[in-house]
Amino acid sequence: MTTASARKLFGTDGIRAVAGQEPLDPTTIYAVGVALAHSLRQGTATPAVLLGRDTRESGPWIATTLAAGLREGGARVQSAGVVPTPAVAFLARKHGFHAGAVISASHNPWQDNGIKLFAGDGFKLADAVELAMEEEILRHAAKIAVPDPQSLPAVEDDPAYAEDYIRFLVDTVPGLKLSGLKIVVDCANGAAAGIAPELFRRLYADGSTQALLLNVEPDGRNINLNCGALHPESVAAETAKHNASLGLTFDGDADRCMLAGANNNVINGDAILLMAARDLKARGLLTGDLVVATTMSNMGLEAALKRSGIRMLRAGVGDRYVLEQMQKHDAALGGEQSGHILFPHLATTGDGILTALVVLDLIARSGKTIEQLTADLKVYPQVIVNVKVREKKPLETIPAVAAAIRAAEEALKDTGRVVIRYSGTEKLARVMIEAESEAAMQEHAQRIAGAIREEIGI
Repeated sequence: MTTASARKLFGTDGIRAVAGQEPLDPTTIYAVGVALAHSLRQGTATPAVLLGRDTRESGPWIATTLAAGLREGGARVQSAGVVPTPAVAFLARKHGFHAGAVISASHNPWQDNGIKLFAGDGFKLADAVELAMEEEILRHAAKIAVPDPQSLPAVEDDPAYAEDYIRFLVDTVPGLKLSGLKIVVDCANGAAAGIAPELFRRLYADGSTQALLLNVEPDGRNINLNCGALHPESVAAETAKHNASLGLTFDGDADRCMLAGANNNVINGDAILLMAARDLKARGLLTGDLVVATTMSNMGLEAALKRSGIRMLRAGVGDRYVLEQMQKHDAALGGEQSGHILFPHLATTGDGILTALVVLDLIARSGKTIEQLTADLKVYPQVIVNVKVREKKPLETIPAVAAAIRAAEEALKDTGRVVIRYSGTEKLARVMIEAESEAAMQEHAQRIAGAIREEIGI
């Protein structure tokens, strides 16, 4: 496994930064396009690349700059416009593109943006390919004459691609009809805002009921603003307010989904994994009775799966690492607590909208509420403290931090877990403590976070 620390440009989910600043400045973006085209030309003379983006105001100029670099490198470019990240993965594979590029910073605020890359098979570009591209980008970026983004022709969007994706979603969960089921859908003013209205119109075919759609008016700056999967408490409150059966909420690029029940309760990716695992096992589709989660998944999920005769394997944080373990062990289900869920028999990458439809189908087939389906999931108290850092120095080499971590591990032993890691997309250290005792959990989390803040904090 190649870790994010081995990379200079690409993190665990592509390149991400403040739009206009390194490494998301025009020169680097253009160089990424050139390098991607050169990489693809090793297998074909004139590769084709599909672009997609979320709703950030920087998206169009980044798209034109990236497209110019791709063309300079010898590639053909088409654009699906504003579509979810998983739509680009699906469309690239369906239409025979050699790669797909998504311009998005996912759950980050509007000032940020990023570039995620998919191979023509719909899977994320391999670590080795990204690292080879990095070498070319860093070697040649300073020598490239980059046109002013304002002088470049806009990339023309083809709305037929969004229609293709909506049709895929409907066909992937055949027979799903939502008439009579009252749901609330938070689109985070992101990529889902252009898909969800038409999708749910089709699923409520008889017109007797409609989904209540929230945050479907993006203005370039309101993506993820107090809404979406980063703020699931918002859709939970609206679900309770409108006496709905279920709330759905997506992040900015709609590759993850969180849920809300009728009682103002948030239901995260762990609960989705539990429901989906039991359903797949009951239908004989859970290969090896195995689910792949991450180090961040709650101990309560592991216990609930075990009661159902299902093993849980933990991977590193990041859906690419979950998928890596799923492929290694031929697993039919994997995902993250944050709502990235992978159904390899349905799609090549995490898809928040597809996940929502799978859950809705499960509810319809079982005749049970979301609360009934997750009633026995007893969640251990868990806290995550994010510490802004000036550098990502190996934590084990910082004596005060290493000592605080050791003390927590020794104190908690079999009654909790300690997971300390750097974010793959931001300059953050994440301190996660899980324990039977909430007091012990808070004490150790704050002690470790304080040591990190003192040594390398901003």
